[in-house]
Amino acid sequence: MTQMATRLSPRELLEKLVSFPTVSSESNLPLVDWLEGYLEGHGIKAQRHYDPTGKKAALFAHVGPEVDGGVVLSGHTDVVPVVGQPWDTDPFVLTEKNGRLYGRGSCDMKGFDALAIWALVEAQYAGITRPLQLALSYDEEIGCVGAPAMIAAMGDALPKASAVIVGEPSMMKAVTGHKGTASYKVHLKGHEVHSSMLHKGVSAIMSGAKLIEWANMKNAEGQAAEPRDVDAVFDPPFTTVHVGMIEGGNAHNITAKDCRFELDFRTVPGDDMNAWKEAFLQRVAEVEAEMQAIVPSTGIDLVEGFNVPALVPEIDGEAEALARRLTGDNSSNVVSYATEGGQFQDAGYSVVVCGPGDIAQAHQPNEYLEISQLVAGQSFMQNLLKELCQ
Repeated sequence: MTQMATRLSPRELLEKLVSFPTVSSESNLPLVDWLEGYLEGHGIKAQRHYDPTGKKAALFAHVGPEVDGGVVLSGHTDVVPVVGQPWDTDPFVLTEKNGRLYGRGSCDMKGFDALAIWALVEAQYAGITRPLQLALSYDEEIGCVGAPAMIAAMGDALPKASAVIVGEPSMMKAVTGHKGTASYKVHLKGHEVHSSMLHKGVSAIMSGAKLIEWANMKNAEGQAAEPRDVDAVFDPPFTTVHVGMIEGGNAHNITAKDCRFELDFRTVPGDDMNAWKEAFLQRVAEVEAEMQAIVPSTGIDLVEGFNVPALVPEIDGEAEALARRLTGDNSSNVVSYATEGGQFQDAGYSVVVCGPGDIAQAHQPNEYLEISQLVAGQSFMQNLLKELCQ
């Protein structure tokens, strides 16, 4: 149903967006339904791209002339869970206190989403001569898995934009590069014997420790190496390999039958993610061979998880130049977390990350967005609209 054509402010839009509990484990369709109706009320036709289950959808839209060369405002609709976090307010009710707007997703990244929606509607009435596009994905928080299909669908349905602004929290600074990331779920299957007969069994935990030690060695090698130019600006300036959780074993005096953990890479732009994967798979094969030499039925199962490419700093990048004109920011900024920016860049877009809020607030209890950041973001969008009208 078409809604009344009321033009909501960024603050009002943020309040509405936060009210939808779009945790990645749940559907985002109520938010998509509302937003599609809101845009339709302003004469903007949005398009959906569903996930394989049909329970989630990306939404994208185009305002302005049907020509190439526009600007994409890119955000995600999902948020991380609040279960187990000590919130002082209802996380799905936007609450103002001491110059801050509290709520799940207020910073990461519904604050930018609200600004992008506001800008798109304003562009509809401003007579822009260069197109503006909105792209809101799903499942960013579980490994940026929803964006590639959305980007492909946009490529089929919309004129090709020449610059993408990914609005992850950056304090409205232009971020021109970030690390890539990939992961494996690792399950080692051992053979149980009494620990006094260790040589006749296979401990899944102790075999898994060999893979974790491989990660430690790779981190040490990276830290000791001289960083390349493109990597030197990152902190740390090398690819890292990390295991954050591990489980396994049944008793202290029995060789562990099972060991499970997840291993992830965060690669600097100068490194080849595939090369890192191949090196890990080679070490897995070596450890598995050692296990099976004792008990042939043992082994290692791998399930590949998320795989997000790095955002490589561009030489004379159009998106970077645009963000610097709009913000006046000339500082050099890269980050070690990943965004959907690398996926847009792989699809042939010029990309910059620039959005309101501090990434330190992302995923935290009592997540907030400074009101001053929302104001700065609106100023950014106003400057963008002026540029699109020229």
